[in-house]
Amino acid sequence: MSELPQYKQANQTVTFDYPEHPLQVTVLTDAIVRIFEDRGEKGQSYAIEGNKETKTAYTVTDAGDHYEVKTAALTIKLDADRHVDAYDQNGNALVTDYRGKRQLLDKGIDKVHERLVKAEGHSVSKSTVSSDTGFFELIKSLAPDEHLYGLGDKTGYLDKRGFEYDNWNADNPQPQLEHFKNLYKSIPVMLGLKNGHPFGLFFDNTYKAHFDMGKENPNYYFYSAVEGNLDYYILGGSSLKDVVTNYTYLTGRVPLPQKWTLGYQQSRWGYSASQKQVQDIADGLKKYDLPCDAIHFDVDYMDGYRVFTWDKNKFEGDPKAFVAKLKNRGIKVIPIIDPGVKKDPDYKTYAEGVKHDYFVKTPDNKVYINKVWPGDSAFPDFGRPEVRKWWANNNKFLTDNGVGGVWIDMNEPASFEGDIPDDTVFSDQENPSTHKKMHNVYGHNMAKATYTGLKEQQGRRPYVITRAAYAGTQKYATVWTGDNRSIWPHIQMMIPQICNLGMSGFSFVGTDIGGFASDTNAELLTRWIEAAIFSPLLRNHAAMGTRHQEPWSFGEPTLSIYRKYLKLRYHFIPYLYDLFAQESQNGLPIMRPLVLNYDDDPRTRDLNDEFMVGDDILVAPIVEKSKIKRLVYLPAGKWIDFWNNREYDGQQDIVVDAPLDKLPLFIKANTLLPWGPSVDHISEEPDTAMTFKLFGNEGTYEHYQDDGLDFNYQNGEFNRYEVTVKDGEVAVNLLHHGFEPAYQTITVDLPDSSVTLHYDTASDGYVLK
Repeated sequence: MSELPQYKQANQTVTFDYPEHPLQVTVLTDAIVRIFEDRGEKGQSYAIEGNKETKTAYTVTDAGDHYEVKTAALTIKLDADRHVDAYDQNGNALVTDYRGKRQLLDKGIDKVHERLVKAEGHSVSKSTVSSDTGFFELIKSLAPDEHLYGLGDKTGYLDKRGFEYDNWNADNPQPQLEHFKNLYKSIPVMLGLKNGHPFGLFFDNTYKAHFDMGKENPNYYFYSAVEGNLDYYILGGSSLKDVVTNYTYLTGRVPLPQKWTLGYQQSRWGYSASQKQVQDIADGLKKYDLPCDAIHFDVDYMDGYRVFTWDKNKFEGDPKAFVAKLKNRGIKVIPIIDPGVKKDPDYKTYAEGVKHDYFVKTPDNKVYINKVWPGDSAFPDFGRPEVRKWWANNNKFLTDNGVGGVWIDMNEPASFEGDIPDDTVFSDQENPSTHKKMHNVYGHNMAKATYTGLKEQQGRRPYVITRAAYAGTQKYATVWTGDNRSIWPHIQMMIPQICNLGMSGFSFVGTDIGGFASDTNAELLTRWIEAAIFSPLLRNHAAMGTRHQEPWSFGEPTLSIYRKYLKLRYHFIPYLYDLFAQESQNGLPIMRPLVLNYDDDPRTRDLNDEFMVGDDILVAPIVEKSKIKRLVYLPAGKWIDFWNNREYDGQQDIVVDAPLDKLPLFIKANTLLPWGPSVDHISEEPDTAMTFKLFGNEGTYEHYQDDGLDFNYQNGEFNRYEVTVKDGEVAVNLLHHGFEPAYQTITVDLPDSSVTLHYDTASDGYVLK
């Protein structure tokens, strides 16, 4: 047996002097431990900003055949053979190194057969023909009862066990199905339940990486990367919620958004080809009594796809006036911006970029050019702080025109004439680097630059929507799942995608309602608006050349059903906003898989067609064609049908009728919820009254209020209300009063009556009058 290595301690880092590469174990908190091996890669983390290490008590013990680094929540064991095993405070295994060797899926395949399989058009899994180790790999043991989640919006099911994925941001136009290995985002965090015990693993490496989640062998999962340091974090917690909270402590939380961004948003590639088209959409929304807060402008509004330009010929010479006109009607404009800058020496943005050396270069020091929408284009080197600042300042063109936010796209970065070569020269902050390292954080850095510009120019909470992302991008941008299709498998995939994004730190998320590509139909659009009505980002978006899918496009009953659910959404916006206020403190997503709230219930661990909104609402949409009934699993407790107030016991499956106009929706018994007024958009003026609805006989609810726009809440300008119903009595306690005006009236709708309390200035409280 090999001897244990020597070790030394420096503050909360223990360095074990293994041959070849020392291994560092750093205690950040009781429940977060970093494992690090320096393999020569320099540079800072893009996911983690600031020092996350807090003063934490820990011990190092020589147990004879292994060391133990122990905190109040985790025990890390290291043996002489470099195995690293993690256990919770009760000794339950969480993450343990696999002691055997990898077993390839098909050892028998040879080069001749591999060529034949490929010649017929089939792909061959790497793990059938080679070890796929990359630069390094970590192999961890899988228990028979182990479930794996996270990895952002990878395709497929909630439980990722049995699948494999690559972290390499890609714009793939093919219909996204469960076998896809990579999409637009690389979020290398996985969460698990090992024999019911929760854990997380975050691999902070921006290079291309591979996750095999037990596809190759049911006894292990493995992670490999083509380059970079071995740098990962073991995340503990007594529940999956704790693990998410710990992960978002590490990489950051979605900041409180502007309240209006939770409203409905209408989009289509082609609207902004003319002012009249946009005006017709705005008029249609008003005509058909459809609440809406934003219309998105795709690439058509620009002058020849040149970013930071506006084709004034399409907007009667004054786009600023038109944007203001829409804003007066309560509709914000959200224009798109891509990273590709048209190669045109007479175009200001390109000329500035060339003059100041702001674009990525070929290895022989020429501006790298590839084709995107404008044709030949250069790509800003967003890894450099001065380039991010330049880009942030360029957004002033948009904010001066009065836009509500900025939608950034094509920032994987996508390219039309082949992939960008790995050796293309990008920057890693002030240091030269390559596309190979910076590819997966390109969209992250673009989002950060855009966020910074909007914050400075608007003085409000920036609204940035990005397609590409890395871990930590949630601090700067809302995301959507990209170019989905108008097919039933994509409405089905929406739920696990959004739920896994939520557990990966991304709470402000959505999909293109109705599907972006292909052609939707009345039934699919109806079921999609029902299924998505609680998704934080609520946007209907479609591609040019597809069937139109505005709410009125299919006539009745589609229009009436669509209107019904949009109005329902606006009633729930105060609840969603409350959840965001909580999320900014605890990192827990708005839209959640049932397993996040009930991780001790085995039935919740692989549910793909139900989700929860916060702790109190359960949604079970219809996501299959022609279906009008479904089984719904209700977890522990009692549940009330939102539509008819029927009460059900939990921990059972029930059969629910779901005709085309019905979304199966359940509220946890004895729950109070805020109920927003019927409006056609979210006003920037503060509400003077709020209503709460009681589901059951009693309940307590804590409600948050601020101006919904700026950062003054960080200086205490907010209100917190505690509303309680018990024994038929209603009480309101103003826990924090820092925002004016407080609600003048608060009404509580009970099952058979309502009670209204009035604000009393003298007591700074609420009384019956």
